[in-house]
Amino acid sequence: MSVAASQTGRPNRALPAILISLASIVLFDLMGLVIKHLSTHGYSAAELSSYRNLFGLIPAGIALWSSRQWRAGGRRLWLRQWPIAVIRGLAVTVAQFCFYLAIGRIAFATAATISYSSSLFILLYSVPLLGERVGAFRWSAALVGFAGVVLVMGPGREGFGLDVVLPLIAASLYGFAGVSSRMMDTEVPSPLINLWSSSMSALGAFVLAMALGGYAPIASLTDLAWIVAMGLFGGSAVLCMVIAYRMTEPGNLAPFAYFGIPTAFTLGWLFFDEAPFGDLFPGAILIVAGGLMILWRERRLAREE
Repeated sequence: MSVAASQTGRPNRALPAILISLASIVLFDLMGLVIKHLSTHGYSAAELSSYRNLFGLIPAGIALWSSRQWRAGGRRLWLRQWPIAVIRGLAVTVAQFCFYLAIGRIAFATAATISYSSSLFILLYSVPLLGERVGAFRWSAALVGFAGVVLVMGPGREGFGLDVVLPLIAASLYGFAGVSSRMMDTEVPSPLINLWSSSMSALGAFVLAMALGGYAPIASLTDLAWIVAMGLFGGSAVLCMVIAYRMTEPGNLAPFAYFGIPTAFTLGWLFFDEAPFGDLFPGAILIVAGGLMILWRERRLAREE
């Protein structure tokens, strides 16, 4: 198999990168399943966020230690732009809290699908934070995707309320986290940014959990095993995503991000007997369509440069 060179000069191994990114999506969904399971056993969203970040530091540390760029740069842990990293970590803390709370209250696939609107918020934030120019086509694509989000949330539908707004809040904050990472110096290794974000998220989640009543005793060794698995699933998912994005251009991976919608639906149906088909469609199709329209436009503009 031939290996093409990317525009950054790194080897462009698209196929293995796509497979690794798909593994990341499955790991994220498995993490979500464990969160939903533990939510029914009396563990709060703040507690679960704290545990997830604590055990997620293990894969984050492995990713940094494996980074050639970090070792070549003297293995420094300090970031010149540390305020951005701190704010990014705190945004992820709140995003996780909202998303985990939603997972425990609404259908898993519904929460996951709404969270995919983060790509629309990335477009929105890129204008003031990155100074990007967004034309009418991409704004139209964003409106298509947002219309899909509204359909999935279902204003006026029985059961509509704060619970379906929570994953939208999470998506907005995850979108900010994505854009803010692009504000960091280009020479900073991605795993170092990830470790800072994970550390700040762990600290923020701990403070949040204590402020909301502290930690419930872990009921059994089985629950402890699930808690550890949750952290490892989430941390490994981030690690896989970092590896994938370092192997190929982001545009090669973006179309496969929506693979998480059918997998979330399938896993929610298999493990929790949830099948919110009527709630997800046609809204989910519009979310995917809006995201792919933005991707198509960005790739076309890149070819014209």
